[in-house]
Amino acid sequence: MDFLISPALAQAAPGQQPSMMPMLIMMVLFFVVFWLIAIRPQMKKAKEHRAMLAALARGDEVMAAGGLLGRVEDIAESIVTLELAPGVSIKVQKQAVTAVLPKGTLKSA
Repeated sequence: MDFLISPALAQAAPGQQPSMMPMLIMMVLFFVVFWLIAIRPQMKKAKEHRAMLAALARGDEVMAAGGLLGRVEDIAESIVTLELAPGVSIKVQKQAVTAVLPKGTLKSA
């Protein structure tokens, strides 16, 4: 169990308190690693998704959550109307659009 508490720290004189600096450095290091691994990539992905939604235009071929493929007919503030097939349209929340597909994807499917 020497890897958890150094022998010198365990044998400190009874009246002395151990330094908190190594624990503070370890906490800061854990936060930095957590930020680099978890928070930063999620923020980057959210930023890319917001940019994709802002660039969404009428006629774009998109994939919505759930795997629905369609062509954008109309864009409102928070609602997008997708044409799934000729004469079949649905309305989905703008946030449900997960990807913009290359032109011609729906014709080849």
